[in-house]
Amino acid sequence: MPAGGFTRLPNGSVVVALTLPRPAGSSDSGTGPVRVLVHAANRARALTRLRNLGLRAVYLRGNTEPPTPDEVTAVLHHPDGLLWRAVPDEAGELWHPIRALLRGA
Repeated sequence: MPAGGFTRLPNGSVVVALTLPRPAGSSDSGTGPVRVLVHAANRARALTRLRNLGLRAVYLRGNTEPPTPDEVTAVLHHPDGLLWRAVPDEAGELWHPIRALLRGA
């Protein structure tokens, strides 16, 4: 089961963070899980955005690993509002747009 959580922003929108297994056939050569961040109007829309990209079995149960303040800042400053990076994060690894992960899938 994916671990994750959310945080509600002052304007009413949410940032959802999920730790998911790396999609089969992803374009990068890494292995292991990835941390995905989604900015949306509410939790349901955040999960729908991921499901529309092909990540069908994505659910958020509980709030065990909410996004850190740095993760919230990263996703708010990205025009798509969808980011990922490897877990555990390697020293100096930057956030990547979601299309970079799903390109080969």
